[in-house]
Amino acid sequence: MIKKFFFILFIFPLLSGAQDSTEVSSEKIKPQLEIISGQVENAANDQPLSNVNIVNISRVQGTITDQNGDFTLMAAVNDTLYFSYLGFKSIQVKVTEDWTKFGEVKIKMTEASIALEEVTVRELRLTGFLEIDARNIPIYENYRYSISGLDYSYEGGGYQKSSFSKTLDAVFNPADLLYNAFGKKGKEMRKLRQMKADEEIRNILQDKFDRETLGAVLGMNKEDIENILKQCDFSKDFIKSANDLQVLDAISGCFEEYRAINR
Repeated sequence: MIKKFFFILFIFPLLSGAQDSTEVSSEKIKPQLEIISGQVENAANDQPLSNVNIVNISRVQGTITDQNGDFTLMAAVNDTLYFSYLGFKSIQVKVTEDWTKFGEVKIKMTEASIALEEVTVRELRLTGFLEIDARNIPIYENYRYSISGLDYSYEGGGYQKSSFSKTLDAVFNPADLLYNAFGKKGKEMRKLRQMKADEEIRNILQDKFDRETLGAVLGMNKEDIENILKQCDFSKDFIKSANDLQVLDAISGCFEEYRAINR
């Protein structure tokens, strides 16, 4: 009996020591967040660029550069930063160990050539007579239907006889309607709440219409985003004219409905 007792005492420190080493090794593997800094410049003339939008895609956090092109942001090694600026090519930069060790780095952005398409603008002449002018003003009608008892609504697009029936299909057969949008994109959709909670990202998205920053964070292209909006029954006018913040809120709201239905 005594021999067994001493054997247990002898082996226990070994087990506890092994556990401690496992915990230490796991801490080393875990990436450590640090404040990193840098400066964004125009690659053509080395002039600093202010108000450049910067998003840490890995952490879903955002910031902008100041008047001197400087920025600071929380990041860890191997995080990916997304830089976007009007008239310049968007770039993605990975955070390296050298960056965290030696401090500030310079990020160069290259101007993008913008080709403007020819647009025909139809002149709208007002006569001063309300009845006549009202007929000439273009009206874009995108009907949204709400069902009593539900705190959300569905956009049925331009009015047609099938619009209301499509809405009922969306409500009573939601799994079939929304699975194509969210069924295989759970990982990407989990970032929606983080994006909505980050005020800096919301400020960035409200001035954007190109879906690039939104797509970079969600890991989708523009076509994927448009397909999701179509599956959620948003109109062509909304998909075409909404800013990226409105699109974020639209997708987020639709995804929350999908999750609620699945539960």
